[in-house]
Amino acid sequence: MRPPNPTLTPQELAIMKIVWRKDETTVRDVYEALRESRPIAYTTVMTMMRILQEKGYLTKVVHERAHVYCPTRPRQQVIGSMLREFVDRVFDGASDALLVHLAKDNKLTPKQKRLLTRLLDEEGE
Repeated sequence: MRPPNPTLTPQELAIMKIVWRKDETTVRDVYEALRESRPIAYTTVMTMMRILQEKGYLTKVVHERAHVYCPTRPRQQVIGSMLREFVDRVFDGASDALLVHLAKDNKLTPKQKRLLTRLLDEEGE
């Protein structure tokens, strides 16, 4: 069994987004949702959901002869772990470097800048 891994591949993240949205789902449900945006094989989805279960992101129970998958951790917790891992790997743990990069590349909209300012003001109180 693989050890839990905080980083999800792009395909794994796409599957987890569907699982989080539905909270309980089957391979067939995920397969149908993914097929709306791109071609994918049913067996690929089944394999990837098994891998996500092995990594500790999903649990599986048998319900009326169907395997039902549920997330083991909330979306925000997983996204937070992925973001921390990204900042550690790319910015050597310096989240301020990420903010400077976003601000200098004009990646923040005026609305996002106001939100960030408000959050910083609230944090300083």
